[in-house]
Amino acid sequence: MKSKAATHLGTFLKEARERLDPQMLGYSMTRRRTPGLRREEIAQRANISVTWYTWLEQGRGGTPSAEVLNRIAKALELSAQQTEYLFLTTLGRSPQIQYQLKEEVTPRLQHILDGLNPNIALIRNLTWDVLAWNRAAAMILTDYSLLPEHERNVMRLFFMSPETRQHNLEWQNNAQLLISSFRADIARIGDNAKTTELINELYANSEVFAYYWDNHEISDNQIDIKRLQKPGADEFRLAYSSFNVSDSPELNLMVFTPVDEHDKEVIEQLMSF
Repeated sequence: MKSKAATHLGTFLKEARERLDPQMLGYSMTRRRTPGLRREEIAQRANISVTWYTWLEQGRGGTPSAEVLNRIAKALELSAQQTEYLFLTTLGRSPQIQYQLKEEVTPRLQHILDGLNPNIALIRNLTWDVLAWNRAAAMILTDYSLLPEHERNVMRLFFMSPETRQHNLEWQNNAQLLISSFRADIARIGDNAKTTELINELYANSEVFAYYWDNHEISDNQIDIKRLQKPGADEFRLAYSSFNVSDSPELNLMVFTPVDEHDKEVIEQLMSF
């Protein structure tokens, strides 16, 4: 007797296969009686036997491994959400995330940042390069448009910019927490030329970074409140929140909001300059 899960998997695979456009994928349209790709074509794309793939669609092939399921998802041109759904309903867990280092954001994400004004918002990648920001971020934190692209990096600014250090009233206390979070993101993307260059540069130019980096500490604590002071204004506090970007787990949305009315007034004053 077929299990409910096996029947569901078979139906999902069959429907996904039938949605594919053979011509768009470079296959001939001759002698096709049904929509989509043939089972043997999916099996070839996924590098599995036609017999096993046929059994999977028929609900009697057993439970495939995560590796095979991932190959089938790619063969069926599944989106990230569809792949996650396939894994959750078949294996009871999400697929392993394959992180990539993004260098830009979509116009839709920039529109979201702009909509968050007058709250400060920016988007960074796994090496903490700032890829996009709104007007509030430029006015209150840093006008990233005035910096060379290479310098638009949270870690470079925090540890190598005297101005950034001067404006952060709890710089020393925040340094360790910042490095801990940064270390976790670097682990996600793995060693490459860019991460090695960035770490070496920070290590060589900041004794504080070098000290905490050598400690290899990963903390569960986060920077919840930033205390800042800019020239011509009172001290103010910002509550910090961060969110993963849908469909792009390698991107992080950072949002800073005033803690109370006084902080809001100071920000409004700075925004009016």
